[in-house]
Amino acid sequence: MSDNKSEALENKAEGLVEQGIGRVKDAAGGLTGDSRLQAEGKVDQLSGMAREEFAELYEETEGKLEKAVTFVRERPLTSLGIAAAIGTLLALLFVPRRKG
Repeated sequence: MSDNKSEALENKAEGLVEQGIGRVKDAAGGLTGDSRLQAEGKVDQLSGMAREEFAELYEETEGKLEKAVTFVRERPLTSLGIAAAIGTLLALLFVPRRKG
């Protein structure tokens, strides 16, 4: 799991760098009147933001998954009971009853 955390941190850093490069391109394009360079800068900024947001979402989701796995390992019978109750409830809701 530590490899995944370092990968998420790396993606977050790459996103920040990409945003910075995009800002520089955007500013340079604005100063020189190069609309294509300016557009590339805006695309790089958006791409960097998306990469950073995805890395944060991944970290958050991974943390919740770790909590769930820990719960199941520490309380296997409780987890089994919860799963059985949910399964029974879903069966009652979605399986048609026979008319007798």
